[in-house]
Amino acid sequence: MENRAQWGTRAGFILAAVGSAIGLGNIWRFPAVAYENGGGAFFIPYLFALLTAGIPILIMEFTLGHKYRGSAPLSFFRMSKKTEWIGWWGVFVSFVISTYYAVIIAWAISYSYFSFNLSWGSDTEGFLFNDYLNLTVSPGEAGSLVPGVLIPLVLVWIVTLGVLFKGVKKGIERANKIFIPTLVVLFLIIVVRALTLPGALDGLDNFFKPNFDALTSPSVWVAAYGQIFFSLSVCFAIMITYSSYLPKKSDITNNAFITGFSNSGFELLAGIGVFAALGFMANQAGVPVSEVVSGGVGLAFVVFPQIINEFPALNGLFGFLFFASLVLAGLSSLISISETYVAGISEKLGLSRTKAVAVGGGLAALISLLFATQGGLFFLDAADYFINQFGVAFVGLVEVVAIAWFLRKLSNLQTHANEISDIPLGGWWKACLGVITPLVLGYMMFGLFKQNLLKEFETETGNYEGYSDSFILYGGWFVAGFALLAGILIVFKRWNAKTEADSYKEVS
Repeated sequence: MENRAQWGTRAGFILAAVGSAIGLGNIWRFPAVAYENGGGAFFIPYLFALLTAGIPILIMEFTLGHKYRGSAPLSFFRMSKKTEWIGWWGVFVSFVISTYYAVIIAWAISYSYFSFNLSWGSDTEGFLFNDYLNLTVSPGEAGSLVPGVLIPLVLVWIVTLGVLFKGVKKGIERANKIFIPTLVVLFLIIVVRALTLPGALDGLDNFFKPNFDALTSPSVWVAAYGQIFFSLSVCFAIMITYSSYLPKKSDITNNAFITGFSNSGFELLAGIGVFAALGFMANQAGVPVSEVVSGGVGLAFVVFPQIINEFPALNGLFGFLFFASLVLAGLSSLISISETYVAGISEKLGLSRTKAVAVGGGLAALISLLFATQGGLFFLDAADYFINQFGVAFVGLVEVVAIAWFLRKLSNLQTHANEISDIPLGGWWKACLGVITPLVLGYMMFGLFKQNLLKEFETETGNYEGYSDSFILYGGWFVAGFALLAGILIVFKRWNAKTEADSYKEVS
């Protein structure tokens, strides 16, 4: 059992876990979500969600991986053979995400290069969609490969698979020891520079100004739980896999608190930097900050290039720092996402790590070519929406309910964590996972299904973004359904003889 790969140091594990949690969403999702849901007042439900869902789930997954010493599918299998499919469901959700996540990192690499001479010009939106992505086909059509996306995409996969080939200690741990400190330094430089710009304080005032009336709205609290849930990399196999490489004596609860608060600290830093820059943009345009607030791809690849255009000096350097930060945040997350299926298929099929990386990573890289085509953005948009909403969140609900309600394993996991941790878990932890988290996730999922299946949108088709029924079916619902179906079907394949024959031992 102890031939299993291990982290070299505790710091290496924490940096890897933090690197997985800190991704593109921290930079372009959190600031807009906070602003739209009460500004400074949003931090109340956000902190509550962190303490009642985010960190409790982190502790549960860290304990699960550490106790059962396997990838997510193997850990669930060892806990109860009936739940192996849940682990595979999370693995296939990660697989789907990795195929398009790599493409967004490729965009950031291109924009790092474009920054030096501001290649995007004054019409940043037109440049992104027409000149760079060459979006000249209809939703559902692929068109031809776009060289400007394909070349950096190949580079992304070379780096990612190269790190994975090296293994846990020499690959993932070493990479994160470089990526995460560098990312923090780069973003600190961005924040300091943004704070010195005219209008920065107006931006921060809009970001932090509390609207306490918003706290009476259930949607604000759901948004807080959603942000915590999606930003911590929980419930899609990553943290279970990473914690399975921990040595026997590991402080589970402390690691979870450090990871959770480090992720939230970076989100706050990102919010300060983004809104200081948005305040500057509003100041230059002579409009309220509310008119320039944006999130997602639009913020990163349309609004920020506009902001960079207006910089009084060193435009190219600031642009490079910003997009390099996106690249580092993205790579650390992509590596962790890919490790889930590398570990899973290695243990299930008895493959060496090299073969597992070649098979799993190679297939993901091949599929990612679809998102590097002229119509790739449409496929990416639909896949991202459906796999996140009906993959990640749904897996989380099923995982927590299965462990807390059906298997009743919380007491068992609590005992294991308390034996090796400085911070003991009390009744609050079981209450959070047994009551609060299932209720909130259940409410979220009910709202999502109601919105997408029952509510009529103000579009011709009634579908997400007005896409056609056929495209939503195979580009959205099919993608989310594939992760679940594949997770169920692979259970019928027996574990390789060595894995099944190994008598697993609980870590004392």
